[in-house]
Amino acid sequence: MIRAGIVGGTGYTGVELLRILALHPDVAVTVVTSRTDAGIRVDALYPNLRGVCDAVFSLPELDTLASCDVVFFATPNGTAMLMAEQLLAKGVKVIDLSADFRLHSAAQWRHWYGMEHACPDLIAEAVYGLPEMNREAIKQARLVACPGCYPTAVQLGFLPLLEDELIDAGRLIADVKSGVSGAGRKAELATLMSETGESFKAYAVSGHRHLPEIIQGLSSLAGMPVALTFVPHLTPMIRGIHATLYGELEPNVDISIDKIQALYEQRYADEPFVDVLPQGSHPDTRNVRGSNNCQIAVYEPMGERTIVVLSVIDNLVKGASGQAVQAMNLMFGCAETAGLNIVALYP
Repeated sequence: MIRAGIVGGTGYTGVELLRILALHPDVAVTVVTSRTDAGIRVDALYPNLRGVCDAVFSLPELDTLASCDVVFFATPNGTAMLMAEQLLAKGVKVIDLSADFRLHSAAQWRHWYGMEHACPDLIAEAVYGLPEMNREAIKQARLVACPGCYPTAVQLGFLPLLEDELIDAGRLIADVKSGVSGAGRKAELATLMSETGESFKAYAVSGHRHLPEIIQGLSSLAGMPVALTFVPHLTPMIRGIHATLYGELEPNVDISIDKIQALYEQRYADEPFVDVLPQGSHPDTRNVRGSNNCQIAVYEPMGERTIVVLSVIDNLVKGASGQAVQAMNLMFGCAETAGLNIVALYP
């Protein structure tokens, strides 16, 4: 049985980890930490876990966490990097759901996150935890950096087109919408229901923290630097990411939408959590709500050589906690789908 610890068990991604791991056949959650709720039963704070989780919140202390085989950090940016090195030295594997180890450059991380990196030497070791790109590397990893929610939807959508060099890597556009849970579980004016309900807006148009992560991943896929216009939006829903992606076919590429559809179906045929929909489909975020699935549809509107990809995920599952568990399964030799065969909620 894998002994798992969760640092930051009171946020949305933390409780989502608890929900998923509670029924995982190979995992026992032995430590759940919270500085503010230490000593309180987890199911007292989250009654949905009554009967499946009897853990008690404790302080995030190294000696306690060192008893685990794996520790998940469901914490704000800047927390995992303070403890990761010590946990790895004690033989504990680390899966970080924050941005601490996603970027390859400590200087770039400082620019986007506004703080010095506490352990820059570990950045090179960290494996980017998108299984559809890095499955074999994840299997051998001690430290996994889980992708952000926006980057997951965007990279899975563009992946086949860039791998096969079909679109101009210098003219990519990602128009992406997110539910308010992506902002985390904190009291903030901008995410109050009276502020977000019956409203829709773009934000961080001049530069979002996920932009360098997406560019880094897409450049790796393309084998060259990419240029991306990324515009995130906040929508009045709780969960979900909807990415509408645009790419121009290269001038020397002559390919039909039928062949592009076949390319996507072939690329993702063996991926348990990517579902390429039939031509003419429009994926809804509700199709994947509560599940670890990504649904994708591809179009060529009016046959004008602009490929449009629609990619939807649940930001808290495939965009965070579900993907973290998927990575853990690979790291410990479990079935990749263990604990993740979750049917989406509908309606």
